[in-house]
Amino acid sequence: MFTFVIIAQIKLKNLVYISILLISSLLLPKATKAQLKENVFGFEFYGDSVLFNTNRVKVSNKTVGIDHESISEFYNQINTPENIQIVTQLLAYKTNKNLNDWIYYQLVRKAANSLCAKTNNYNGYSVFKWYLLNKSGYDAKLVTGNKSLLLYVKSDENVYDIPFFMQKGNQYVCLNYHDFGKINFEKEHLKLVNINIAEGVNSFSYKVTQLPNFAPNTYSEKQISFEYKQKTYQFNVKLNNQVQQIFKNYPVVDFESYFNIPLSNETYSSLIPFLSENIKTLNQKEGIDYLMNFTRYAFLYENDQTNFGKEKRLSPEQTLLFEHSDCDDRAALFFYLVKEIYNLPMIAVLYPTHITIAVQFDKPEGNPIVHNGRNYSICDPTPQSENLLIGQISSEFSKTPFQVVYEYIPNTK
Repeated sequence: MFTFVIIAQIKLKNLVYISILLISSLLLPKATKAQLKENVFGFEFYGDSVLFNTNRVKVSNKTVGIDHESISEFYNQINTPENIQIVTQLLAYKTNKNLNDWIYYQLVRKAANSLCAKTNNYNGYSVFKWYLLNKSGYDAKLVTGNKSLLLYVKSDENVYDIPFFMQKGNQYVCLNYHDFGKINFEKEHLKLVNINIAEGVNSFSYKVTQLPNFAPNTYSEKQISFEYKQKTYQFNVKLNNQVQQIFKNYPVVDFESYFNIPLSNETYSSLIPFLSENIKTLNQKEGIDYLMNFTRYAFLYENDQTNFGKEKRLSPEQTLLFEHSDCDDRAALFFYLVKEIYNLPMIAVLYPTHITIAVQFDKPEGNPIVHNGRNYSICDPTPQSENLLIGQISSEFSKTPFQVVYEYIPNTK
C-alpha cells in the first residue's frame, strides 16, 4: 500500500563528422540537419549540440499503455546496448559540464523526447525518462493511475507543492505532475510498476549551484532603473530567457537550496561589477543600504497568487527577468548580492506572511535579532508602506512571531 501526498505550502510575503567519438567528449560544434545521419543524432541543449555516436533504436509508434504488461514490453524494447551507450554519453556530458541533478534531468528530458517524442507517445516518453534516469544511477519509479503514468524519483530533500510517497523509509517525489494538472489521488487506483533496474539506487538532488554556460548571443539586455537618495541609477543587465525554461517546473524547495541558486555568467558580469562600482566609495552599511533599495525599487511588487496562480519562488535571475516579484524573490536576490559583494553572515527571517533578510554588521542597527550568538540587523528588501531603514521591521510585523529558516556563515578558511 502506498500513500501519495501533496504538500501545500502557505504563501509567503559547428559539427565535423568523425567515425569515432570519444565518450568523454559528447559536445561537438553546431550540426546541420544533413549531417545528423542515422549513426549520429542529437539535439540542442542550451546552445550546445549534443550528439550521440550510436544507432538510434527505432521504437513502435503504438502508444504505450499504462498497464504493467505494456510498460514491461516497451522496457524490453528499449533496454538495448545502443541506449545503454547513450546513457554513458549523457553521464560523460554531465561530468564534463558539472551539471547538477536538476539540469541533468533537463538533459534526460531532451534525450527521451529525441528517442520517443512526447507529443506522439507521452507514455513511451515517460518510460524512456524513467529508463534513462535509472540507468544513470537514480532510483526512479513509475506509478500508474486510472489515466496517468507518473514518474517519481527518490530524494532526501524537502520539496513542496508536488506529490510524493514513502517506501521503506525513502521519499519519492513526482517529476511530471505538471503534465497532468490536478489529480484526485483519492479516486486514482495507483499502482507501482514493479520493474527493477539495478543501477537505480541514488537519490536525486534539487540543489542548483551552477547554471549552464549559455552562449553570449542568446542573451538580451534589459534596462533597469531605480532611485537612491534622490539620484536615479540606470543600467542594462544581460538576461537569458532559457533560465525560465530551466525553472519552469522547478518545485518549491527549502530555503538553503533556494537562496544558493546563482546567476548565469553573463548576467553576473553585467550586474555585479556595476553595483560594486557604485558602492565602492560607501562604507559597508551604506553599501548594503544601496543594495537593499535597489532590490526594493528596481522591480514592481506582485504576490505569487496574482502573478502565477500559485506559490513560485523565483531564482535571482528570474527576478531580474520578470517585471513583478514578491518578498521571497527579493529576499533571494538581496541575499545573493550581499553574499557576492560583501560575503557577510546573514539569516532568513520568516513571518507568517512575509520573509526578509537580516545581516550581521560589526555594530548592529535597531533591535537586532540574536541567533546562535550573533547579532543580525533586519535589511528588508521588499517595499513596505513605511520607508524602513537598516535595523527596522514594518510595524505590521513588529510584534509577530518569526522563525529563522536559514543561516549563512561565510567559510573563512
